Amino acid sequence: MIRADVEIARIHPELHGQFAEHLGSCIYGGLWVGRESPIPNTNGFRADAVRWLKELGVPVLRWPGGCFADDYHWRDGVGPPKSRPRSLNVSWGNVIEDNSFGTHEFMELCRLIGAEPYLAGNVGSATPREMRDWVEYCNQPSGTTLSDLRISNGAKEPFRVKYWGVGNESWGCGGNMPAHYYGELYRRYSTFLHDIGGTELFLIASGPSGDDVRWTRELLDVCQTHMPAGLSMHYYSGGPAEATHFSAKQAEEQFAIFQSVEQAIIHQREVVNGYYHGDETALILDEWGVWDATDPIDEQKRGKLWQQSTMRSAVAAGLGLNLFNRQADKLYMCNIAQVMNVLQSLLLTDGPEGKNSVRTTTYFAFMLFKAHRGNMSVMTRADSDSPHSVSLSASRTDRSLVVSLVNSSATKAVTVRCKILGFPGTRVSGQMLHSNDLNAYNSFEQPDLLHPTTFSPRLEDGVLIVELPPLSVATATVEA
Repeated sequence: MIRADVEIARIHPELHGQFAEHLGSCIYGGLWVGRESPIPNTNGFRADAVRWLKELGVPVLRWPGGCFADDYHWRDGVGPPKSRPRSLNVSWGNVIEDNSFGTHEFMELCRLIGAEPYLAGNVGSATPREMRDWVEYCNQPSGTTLSDLRISNGAKEPFRVKYWGVGNESWGCGGNMPAHYYGELYRRYSTFLHDIGGTELFLIASGPSGDDVRWTRELLDVCQTHMPAGLSMHYYSGGPAEATHFSAKQAEEQFAIFQSVEQAIIHQREVVNGYYHGDETALILDEWGVWDATDPIDEQKRGKLWQQSTMRSAVAAGLGLNLFNRQADKLYMCNIAQVMNVLQSLLLTDGPEGKNSVRTTTYFAFMLFKAHRGNMSVMTRADSDSPHSVSLSASRTDRSLVVSLVNSSATKAVTVRCKILGFPGTRVSGQMLHSNDLNAYNSFEQPDLLHPTTFSPRLEDGVLIVELPPLSVATATVEA
């Protein structure tokens, strides 16, 4: 049943956010190929990536990490590229980091694809002054040494960065800190991070791994007089096999984890709301997705944590995006890991020197959910006899009702009948991504093997009827 008259909350476009880290070939050879590259590019950015991400409409892009963020020093990445220092990326394999992709390059990428920038600051190995200076460099219009340095480096106008992460995974790679100690650091850092140049900062504290309530409570016990604007949490769905070698049972086990993700979001929201003004602290799931076993040959050839995106991956993405819609009153932003060539990517290239690139099944899953952005999430309810393999969410505007459905069964087709209350639908159209092969994917030889196609849902006496084949992600748009 869909209760279009029972509103949950507006679906923030930021729920469809992305994440890019200096890891493997996400940045170098992925998004960034350089202005002198023979690979078609726009100001040094891979042309295919810019075009496809702009078509998708990336609401917000997080950078430079991830674990890399807490060993990143922003000054290394500004100024003439050939004069920038070379260092080791100790977080991801001790590879050489030449810093040719820095703050200005990231801001240019965000401009090209229309994304809001989200910068993850260094708490693990830097100082409050370093992060405070980064804010001034980015946001002060002019008149200070730092703002004038930005201008001399080619950016006359301030970047106006709103979202700032104060550290990343401070319980782990960001410093292996106890929660109360990180809480004291958050209070210290946030004291010196001010609104500058008319840009109001949205500071995001490093929250729990999964549903670690102890971390959240110990952190907020310290920060309750300095509550952050946002609290991040990370939740990955692990995979026991390489991406293209899953069995139906393994896929089913991975899909089941998304029930735990949803419960963790509900639980963390309850915990945060228990603090004074806690309901004003947004919950940010800024790392999520499927993390499968990686193929050593793929990693050697294409980059660390390079992972194929299959029909199973698309179903997983659909399960996540559906639950984000359902919990729109509890979540403000989500960032899948990662946008290109790392883990559950939207785009893949054939190695850092590869000219070929493809849109993955995960990209197309996001495209199917694009119509929900900015809509009002409405209540959905499954009957007791509804198949457990079916996931559902819905949102509305004054003139349309958007319904997304996922059938996660690898073997069984399902006919879904949804009674619609509170919306006078007269016609319906739909698009679907589907394959009977859970390990199917878009290869460099067949880049368009899997993509959404038009299908024909039905409206009969106020009932939406959708035929869902196994392993399918579908969106039906009902119009008044």
